[in-house]
Amino acid sequence: MNPILRNILAVIAGAIIGSIVNMALVNAGPMLIQPPEGVDITSFEGLKASMHLFQPKHFLFPWLAHAMGTLVGAFLAAKIAGSHQRTLALVVGVLFLIGGILNVVMLPSPLWFTLVDVLLAYLPMAWLGAKLAKH
Repeated sequence: MNPILRNILAVIAGAIIGSIVNMALVNAGPMLIQPPEGVDITSFEGLKASMHLFQPKHFLFPWLAHAMGTLVGAFLAAKIAGSHQRTLALVVGVLFLIGGILNVVMLPSPLWFTLVDVLLAYLPMAWLGAKLAKH
């Protein structure tokens, strides 16, 4: 296969599979850590209106979803890539970082969570995914 095409497919596959991991964890979170009483997590508007009721424990699965989705996506991109494995893993990380920033803009969260999420869930996990793919 053409190496350029292989690299493009690596990034696409990493983004898709990483997104699936992300959504699986986001959906599993409320089953394991119940949302605050009376909070509607089935709609964006309900979630946004009740964000102030969330405790730190409610942010665990969103952070894990962002971190693990990025890690898996970056790892996969690095494994599939024909060349530039680390760079392509970081491209996946940047894609997820952009999504994370957009999420913070649309759905404001506590500052501590925003900082932990944006600084630790994306580029560090993409770097780790590339590192793990080498072994």
